[in-house]
Amino acid sequence: MQTPSFSSAKTEDSDSANVSAEAIVPHMKILVIEDDLEAAAYMTKAFREAGIIVDHASDGESGLFMGSENSYDVMVIDRMLPRRDGLSVISELRKRGVNAPVLILSALGQVDDRVTGLRAGGDDYLPKPYAFSELLARVEVLGRRKGTPEQDMVYRVGDLELDRLSHEVKRAGKDVLLQPREFRLLEYLMKNAGQVVTRTMLLENVWDYHFDPQTNVIDVHVSRLRSKIEKDFDKPLLKTIRGAGYMIKDEG
Repeated sequence: MQTPSFSSAKTEDSDSANVSAEAIVPHMKILVIEDDLEAAAYMTKAFREAGIIVDHASDGESGLFMGSENSYDVMVIDRMLPRRDGLSVISELRKRGVNAPVLILSALGQVDDRVTGLRAGGDDYLPKPYAFSELLARVEVLGRRKGTPEQDMVYRVGDLELDRLSHEVKRAGKDVLLQPREFRLLEYLMKNAGQVVTRTMLLENVWDYHFDPQTNVIDVHVSRLRSKIEKDFDKPLLKTIRGAGYMIKDEG
């Protein structure tokens, strides 16, 4: 059986897609960033047959957006992508604090190529051609790997808790429903709990673009976030530091 755009060579296992879901990390969710639509369709189908939830992006910019806005257990990223190359996507994800393990796919398989990929922030590197069974096994290993300590995956400030993996936010045990941008805003504030976060820092790390720091887009989102995490609670956590920015802190 030919592996669509994985390579021009035959796969080593023609029935590799029919893998028992029991072998996979339960409820694993991955992102595949691959511009070859035939190869992506093959991978997506095979992963799903193995019990994995899969999202797909066909170019680097779309993949960067999806990887930043959603939580994944593993990302499979092709190195050569339109609009933004794979290594650039990985580097930017790491800058944004996205710690999901990344497996790089590439036709460039020399030692120097692999080293470059790993240094860019990748966790594994699989040269083409490859068998799907090996790709699946590597994804499974990465999914089982504890990328960061649990305390780094769950941020807590007082009775407010944010789970970076499940994207759940609770205060005093009650669910707080946030929009994706509100979640990223709160995540960044809690990551820097007890420290002043300037408007420029928020624009660069939450919105990822530069414009007039006097714009009111931040004030609007902070106001909405504050109403959601402080409504019906006596103790305020999110403070405006006049002339400086914002700070989230538990005063005790």
